[in-house]
Amino acid sequence: MALLQHRRGEQHDDSVPPPRRVWVVSALHAPLIGVTLDSEPPSTTGGYSRFAWYALRQNYMDMISACGGLPVALGHDVAQAAQMVARLDGLVVTGGAFDVPPELYGDEPPHATVQTKPRRTAAEIALLGEGLDLGRPVLGICGGMQLLAVLLGGRLVQHIPDTYPAALAHEQPNPRDEAGHVVHVTPGTQLARLVGCATLEVNSSHHQAVADAGRGVVSATAPDGVVEAIELPGHPFCMGVQWHPEFGISAGDRLLFEGLIDAARQTGT
Repeated sequence: MALLQHRRGEQHDDSVPPPRRVWVVSALHAPLIGVTLDSEPPSTTGGYSRFAWYALRQNYMDMISACGGLPVALGHDVAQAAQMVARLDGLVVTGGAFDVPPELYGDEPPHATVQTKPRRTAAEIALLGEGLDLGRPVLGICGGMQLLAVLLGGRLVQHIPDTYPAALAHEQPNPRDEAGHVVHVTPGTQLARLVGCATLEVNSSHHQAVADAGRGVVSATAPDGVVEAIELPGHPFCMGVQWHPEFGISAGDRLLFEGLIDAARQTGT
C-alpha cells in the first residue's frame, strides 16, 4: 500500500522497505565439469584411511574453478556412468601412478613396470565413451590422454626407454610444478589455434606414451619424438595432453582449461 501511495504523489512510508532486486549470479551458470578420481586401497601403515578411498590433487579443481567451470568429482561406478555424463557439460580424465592394461590395445604380455587399477580404468572407459558419444568436451591428462588414445583405436608404448633409447627424462627429477622439457605444437591443429604458439614448456611424469592415436591426430611432440598431445578432428573439443596443465606452468596450460570450458558453455545441456 505504501508503494501505491508513493506513486500517487503521497508521502512514502519509510517503515516499509523497497522491493528487493534479485540479481542472477553468473557463477550459477558455470559449466559443470566432471573430474575423474584416483583410488587407493586401505592403508595398513597409518595412512589416510583403513578403508578404500578416492584421491585427487587440489589443483585440478582449482584450475577448473579459476577458468570459469564448476568441478564435480566422479566415482568409479560403471553402472552410473551414463547418468553422470548426461548431467555434465564437460569431462576431465585425470592422471595417476598406474597404467592402461596392455590387453586393451592388444600388446601383451605386460611390461614389468606396468601397474593397473582395473576398477578405475573400467569406470573411465565408460565415462569417456559416454562423453564421446554425447559430444561432450573432453580433456584427457597424462594417463587420461593415453586412455583416450586407446578408446580411439590407438596403441601405447609400454615403457618409453625400451622404444626411445635416447629419450628425455619423461619422469622428470625436478618438482612437478616446474617445467621438465618443451613440446613442439603441430601447426594447423586445434591445440595450435588454442595456445597460439609453436612451443610450450611442460612438466613430465610418465613412463608410457602414445604410439598410435588411432582416429585421433598428434598435436604435439617432445624433441625426442614422444607424442605429447592428441586431438579428435570433428569433435567440439576432444584433446589429450601428456603433461599436467593443472599446475599452470605456462600460459598455454590455462588456455587448455579455458578452451574446454568455453566449449562446454557452447555445447552444454
